[in-house]
Amino acid sequence: MTSRTTLITWLIACYAFLYLPIAFLIVFSFNESRLVTGWSGFSTRWYATLWHDQALIDATFLSLRIAAVSASIAIIVGATAGFALARFGRFRGRTLFEAALAAPLVMPEVITGLSLLLLFVTLEQLTGWPDGRGAGTVTIAHASVSVAYVAVIVRARLADAGVALEQAAMDLYAPPWKAFAVITLPLMSPALVSGWLLAFTLSMDDVVVASFTSGPGASTLPMVVFSATRLGVTPEIYALATTIVGVVATGLVGIAVIGRRRA
Repeated sequence: MTSRTTLITWLIACYAFLYLPIAFLIVFSFNESRLVTGWSGFSTRWYATLWHDQALIDATFLSLRIAAVSASIAIIVGATAGFALARFGRFRGRTLFEAALAAPLVMPEVITGLSLLLLFVTLEQLTGWPDGRGAGTVTIAHASVSVAYVAVIVRARLADAGVALEQAAMDLYAPPWKAFAVITLPLMSPALVSGWLLAFTLSMDDVVVASFTSGPGASTLPMVVFSATRLGVTPEIYALATTIVGVVATGLVGIAVIGRRRA
């Protein structure tokens, strides 16, 4: 009984450490004062300020576009790589391919961002593309980082599913493309959705790689927020964070409700 009580207390303490700062952030987004050192009264003025802050709004939509496109690119490339590793068995260069694919998972973001910056600069000097750095280079950079995560998820999903259903379909004279479309692709679909969401989140959260590969007029939302915090955090930033938390929480609740109804 004592051990159970201790475990529950420890879990409560851990969750409090994780979620109490978010709760304080939400509370202080409604603080009347510009200072965040004390509570001076309830107000929604910072949400109005956020609504009229064109820089933050533009950065938000830019980040959403970059995240959506980079996640879609990562899904296509990463799913192909994960399928090859899960279904093609041993082939020449497999070890090198796996090592290159896993590199973004363990490489520090500073090294990744610097190497991509050098790549874009070299390509611009040799071919004239890209013509300066901007949203396009950030999108490519985020996609190149996210490919490894998608490949790992897809590979694990296919390895867990096995090949029995695909072989049974081909034994029943289904051509390979039809076996893939009817059997393999539905088996991959949960991994594809999870991989896309993870790649989207990684892109929305990234500061380091985007800082190296972006240019004037292509500041993502994390970059703008990080720059703003250097001058001191204001309740406007808290209001932005609260809005994001609300959107994410609504999405999670919606997914949970849909899943419960299907069950």
